[in-house]
Amino acid sequence: MIWLQFAILIVAILIGSRMKGIGLGVMGMIGMLLFTLGFHLEPADPPVEVILIILCVVSTAAALQAAGGMDYLVNLAAKLLRKNPKQVVFFAPLATYSFTLFAGTSHINYSILPIIAEVATKSRIRPERPLSIAVIASHIALTASPVSAATATMLALMKDYANFQLSDIIKVCIPATMIGIFIGILSVLKMGKDLDKDPVFLEKMKDPEFAKNLDAKQHTDPLPLKPGAKLSVLLFGLGVITIILLGSFPGLMPNFSGNENFSPNLVVGVDGNIRMAAMIQMVMLSVLALIILLTKTPAVEVAKASLFSSGAQAAISVLGVVWMSATFMAANEAMIEHALADVVQAHPWAFSFALFALCALLFSQAATTRAMMPLGISLGIAPAHLVAMFPAANGDFFLPGYPTLLAAIEFDRTGSTRIGKYLFNHSFMRPGLVSVASTVAAGFALSAILL
Repeated sequence: MIWLQFAILIVAILIGSRMKGIGLGVMGMIGMLLFTLGFHLEPADPPVEVILIILCVVSTAAALQAAGGMDYLVNLAAKLLRKNPKQVVFFAPLATYSFTLFAGTSHINYSILPIIAEVATKSRIRPERPLSIAVIASHIALTASPVSAATATMLALMKDYANFQLSDIIKVCIPATMIGIFIGILSVLKMGKDLDKDPVFLEKMKDPEFAKNLDAKQHTDPLPLKPGAKLSVLLFGLGVITIILLGSFPGLMPNFSGNENFSPNLVVGVDGNIRMAAMIQMVMLSVLALIILLTKTPAVEVAKASLFSSGAQAAISVLGVVWMSATFMAANEAMIEHALADVVQAHPWAFSFALFALCALLFSQAATTRAMMPLGISLGIAPAHLVAMFPAANGDFFLPGYPTLLAAIEFDRTGSTRIGKYLFNHSFMRPGLVSVASTVAAGFALSAILL
């Protein structure tokens, strides 16, 4: 029976991923109906905390976008790239990694991708090289960002399991991901043929109109900034710093365990402390309010921002697919643990392959963390090892369907960034595999020293 249930799970995920947008979510709900009504599986708890974090963080990022703060950040990154065009392969992933680390969402990087492609093309550097590693860097940063839904989910699980604080996670994951991305950069320095030897590019250059447009002077003036652009970045940054402080020093928050009739709930844990997920929601929505008030950005403009739509789609997707996966896992927990226990106990690092594989199907680091990390805990994997393997939940590039991958392909006018004939031989495979593997290896080394 477990194999039939597993087949339903996989089919729902595959069909949902092809539907794009909210497809994963709605197909996940069909899977939930089949599990509940057809197999009488007891539904697991829906991923409420993850959904609320996604909505709050992405909505605040949308306010940053509406207030012009994103344009300000893009101007800074564009200035760096255009001043150092020959080093675009190094600086492009640095920019996208920093954006995601700061904002907690990789969707913030769409504005910088065309600039990366333009700078590389004009320098006659194969755009595939900086674009591919820049996209991978923007994804991996999610497992190091203190305000991402993935990190908040990991923190909630590790706090209950080993009393780890936010600082315990980011002091391993930030340097580990930076090491992994640097090694990923080295892996793409000679990837593909140089443009002057690339047959696809040379064929395109035979078209006079294409050659003229390619070398035409692009609009390089900084994006015009709204009056509150810089202030919105400052407010967002203060929010991030507040979350880091509260997550690293929980004693700064009130404790309610001594209150009469105290009862733990979704916001307050059994120890009486406010759950970090709830604190992220409070802080980020407060920042959103301050951005609206102090920068005089209309609330309706926030709702119209492209990031706001991305957050809503992500929330629906996570609700359906994580709820379905968690229900399957809970119903078959004993059998799954029995099958994996010996392998994981002998080789803890093997669990990273399971994290990577599920993320390749779910297209979400937060969803993967919520679905798989409780299994790692029940298998008795050491807390330090789980933190080291946390960045392995970055398999969303494996199947080239994620929006940031498709956007990078679209922005590369030379055609060097592409999906291969056999689907899996796409531009992001090499830097993705190298970066994730290197990050996990560095994570194990760092966790042994720091945790």
